[in-house]
Amino acid sequence: MFKKFIPYAHASSIYEIPVDFYHQNNVRFLLIDLDNTLDSYRLQVPTERVQQLILDLKKNNIEPVVISNNRCKRVSKYAEFLKVECLYSARKPCSYKIKRYLKKRGIENSETMLVGDQLITDVLAGRGAHIRVILTEKIVKEDQWTTRFNRLLDYPIRRYLSKKGLLPDWRNKYGQK
Repeated sequence: MFKKFIPYAHASSIYEIPVDFYHQNNVRFLLIDLDNTLDSYRLQVPTERVQQLILDLKKNNIEPVVISNNRCKRVSKYAEFLKVECLYSARKPCSYKIKRYLKKRGIENSETMLVGDQLITDVLAGRGAHIRVILTEKIVKEDQWTTRFNRLLDYPIRRYLSKKGLLPDWRNKYGQK
């Protein structure tokens, strides 16, 4: 039952992972969850930290794509500021929008990775789309009201996976396929 919740790797934050990690894992496209992975859901424009991450990825020929269950207006404005593509109203944990996006762009699953802070949405969607997923911790304490419900389900599963050693640290995947 818990197999579908097991991420490829786990990190405290997307900001601790060096760009070289993605290169060594043959990642050319990085789908990045917006709220509580990149920034707080309250922010309408990216922080300098986000801008630097996106710039570093682009400089290293890794195409970042902002992905979110949030509405078009918020996600599009945010992504436009970064000059990246986005998938809004992604309907995670369903994976059909991710699959459709990858197919439309001609992107191979093997060269794609998703980074997100929730098992219930991000990991399930990534696993359903047959792409690798890095699970992170949330970067700010507060959540949208809809996310609070997901966290009630997320925490016990996360604890179980951690206890069983099923949340491998991203450093253990460095250089591995």
